Amino acid sequence: MEEDAGPSTPHHCGGLVSPSGTTEGETMGQRTRILTDILGVRGWKIVEAFFETPAGERVEHLADLALLSNVALVLRLERRWAPRCSTCGAICRGGAHEHLEVRRWKDLPWGERSVWIEAAPIRVKCKCCGRHAVERLAWADPYQRETVRLQQMMTFQAASMSAGHVAVVHGVDWATVRRAETAGLKRWDATREAVLLRRVGVDEKWLGRRHKLDHHFVTIVSNLETGEPVWMGPGRGQETLASWIATLSPEEKERIELFAMDMHAPYAAAVRADEVLKDKPIVHDPFHVTKRVNAALDEIRREVFFRAGPEMRGIGRGTRWLVLRAWERCTPEQQAKVTELMRCNPLFARAYQIKEELRAVLHAPDRAAMEIGLARILRRTQARRHVELRKLHDSLRAHRDALLALAEHRPPTGRIEALNNNWETLVRRARGYRNYQYLLLKLRFMTANPIADDHGARRFLALGLQPPSRRAA
Repeated sequence: MEEDAGPSTPHHCGGLVSPSGTTEGETMGQRTRILTDILGVRGWKIVEAFFETPAGERVEHLADLALLSNVALVLRLERRWAPRCSTCGAICRGGAHEHLEVRRWKDLPWGERSVWIEAAPIRVKCKCCGRHAVERLAWADPYQRETVRLQQMMTFQAASMSAGHVAVVHGVDWATVRRAETAGLKRWDATREAVLLRRVGVDEKWLGRRHKLDHHFVTIVSNLETGEPVWMGPGRGQETLASWIATLSPEEKERIELFAMDMHAPYAAAVRADEVLKDKPIVHDPFHVTKRVNAALDEIRREVFFRAGPEMRGIGRGTRWLVLRAWERCTPEQQAKVTELMRCNPLFARAYQIKEELRAVLHAPDRAAMEIGLARILRRTQARRHVELRKLHDSLRAHRDALLALAEHRPPTGRIEALNNNWETLVRRARGYRNYQYLLLKLRFMTANPIADDHGARRFLALGLQPPSRRAA
């Protein structure tokens, strides 16, 4: 560390005496103890601290001369306690199996100056697990070249910044940030309490235009009780969901109470093909059912107003979102406009009334009420001369059991669609994802949002700190 030059001092006991009367050896010992306490590494001590240029040359600090900004601080560590096995954590006192070369790990900057930790680990002979593993280090996980607290900070910053920006802040490349972020996310996920999967949500997500994969969608399986994703796979076919089902044990399958999904037939086919899950109820998301009836209403609006001449086109222009909006959410002026549109054509009036009736049916208090309301809608949509209403009729009839199960179980299906906001954020921020495990961890982290407040941020960053020593005050 830097120290102002004092007046010349005489030699005393083989060392230089400082103006305060302490020798140079005593000063260096006190300095290294302070640095060790700041670094917070249990079982290790800093034996040397020096500055180094990017070319690897040591820099001697001279009085009244400031160090360049690109000069890094290197802290050389030596072991104080007996080594531990990185596999099982047992203390290994039987000597070293192999002395490894000196390695370096990048740490958080100190005073905007890069910091490197230097040490020579050993490969231990563990009598407990029989492995010849590299010893456990107090500051870094195995196979990593960044300290744990630096990885936690990168993960914290990558929650709101792109990986490229985080790389610029810490002077590393993009791949290093992604590797450190993956390690930090796994560390966070491993410390969480496991939640048993009882209610399953299934949905597909679009990967965007900027990827080069053969498939354009991924299937996400989520836990409806927490809203967090638990699995992700390429594609949106029956075989995709079946590959996840194959990973479940018989006990896990028996524990599942229901599946909530959209009206995509391959997903239901994958569930029904399993011997244990074939009798589990399937519930459709009301959002997708309403989306289906809105698509039929919008097509009828185009047919009635935009394909019937300029006069009708002038009446229907600019009314798309007004027609799709719920009646109770419209202002009196908007309701008057919708009433005017319904007077223009009886087919459009019927389609609009069916849309509102279906919205009320989806919120029926029980299965019996929903069954009565759904039967009424099926009667009103069965006329074959109305093509769009007939398509809606066939769709509702084919998924009748899943709609009635909605009134019986009432799962929080909105959590399936709540993933869309976080998903769109991830897709916009990156130009493509190749590692689905990494993408799943990021999506789970954003959904859980453990850094929403100051307390949560401190708890998350604390995962990168070493526990205090038993001898700490």
